[in-house]
Amino acid sequence: MLTTRGRGVLGLGLGVYLAAWAFGSKPLYPVATGLLLVVALAWVWVRLANRPFRVQRGWGDTEHVEGDDVPVVVQIDATAGVPPAAATLVERVGRLGEQRHGLRRNGRRLSVRYVLGRLPRGRYVFDDVRVEVADPFGLECVAVPLPAPGALLVYPRLVRLEQLFSETGAHSPDGRRLLLRRQSGFELHGVREYAQGESLRRVHWRSTARRGQLMVKELEDAPRDEIAVLLDADAAAVVRDSFDVQVRAAGSMLESYVRRGRRAVLVVNSAQRDVQQVHSAAADWRRALELLASAEPTGRSAVARLLAEHDGPAARALELAVVTARLEPALVDRLVQRAASRRRVSLVYVDPASFNGARRMPAPLLLRLQTAGIPVVILRAGDDLAAALEGPGVPEAAHA
Repeated sequence: MLTTRGRGVLGLGLGVYLAAWAFGSKPLYPVATGLLLVVALAWVWVRLANRPFRVQRGWGDTEHVEGDDVPVVVQIDATAGVPPAAATLVERVGRLGEQRHGLRRNGRRLSVRYVLGRLPRGRYVFDDVRVEVADPFGLECVAVPLPAPGALLVYPRLVRLEQLFSETGAHSPDGRRLLLRRQSGFELHGVREYAQGESLRRVHWRSTARRGQLMVKELEDAPRDEIAVLLDADAAAVVRDSFDVQVRAAGSMLESYVRRGRRAVLVVNSAQRDVQQVHSAAADWRRALELLASAEPTGRSAVARLLAEHDGPAARALELAVVTARLEPALVDRLVQRAASRRRVSLVYVDPASFNGARRMPAPLLLRLQTAGIPVVILRAGDDLAAALEGPGVPEAAHA
């Protein structure tokens, strides 16, 4: 299609031609003809260059974490017999919007290198990717669509934790640490007849009474993960970059468990209810990291409702770590009930008010958790994440 300049030149050529015809000025005819021929030449050039392109793209071999500058290199090989005189790469990059970059020509190859500066955590999808091909005079331009590349993932900036605030047990009401009894990893699979010498503690008394002979329980490994890290992606609790702090905290804790060979599961309380089991430090951890990179605060359901689903991975886990920015009585009730049943639970509370400069704390709810012996860490804007997650955590809640 004609550009603004092209329409101007075409209009000027027609105007000069009409003036030459109206006034009988022969010297104006070559001028008008030249202007019209330039427009026609531009149209032909662009049509000949309008052919498919072969694209190679890269953004480095290293992983990119939030705050990094990400270099993007694009190389485009023309397949047409006539290479484009000028070309511009246009693409929409996720939340960054439209990006326009002029392509340099080296023979039949077009290339550009540009930098996406200080990217926040996220998944950046490249949409509406195209090359705008133009003639040397900028009179005619056509958009040639290009295949969209894979999404660019920018991972959260995690911290390495040598220990966790909850590792040595919960706090008793008098401030002492208590080591919680670890749950066995077995569940009832069935019953069978009693064999001589077996412990009577395995007797299934209900089946024994019904059959009139001793029956014992058969146990098998429970299909449960040792630790569940629950990231609350509540959309209503987000203040500025508070959710990014939640993601960093959840990811750092999960990485600490995985590094020490513990089975874990990541649960994101978003609209999609994403779940990723992490049983190996290779492929499983990579998928969990990708989930953390793309996590968005889209959740509309309370964490307490998710924990009420007894067949869910968070409720079934032997240990539970909750990372949330919304502390409600229903959630506290669930956590206290879990602690009372001798199942380990801990809480990381990201104070959203602190990201607006305020310092409001739901102290009664935190005090109730402390009284129940549940380890709690409070994260505010600007806090040292590693120091907070490795530290004792709870005592501050008593006088918040």
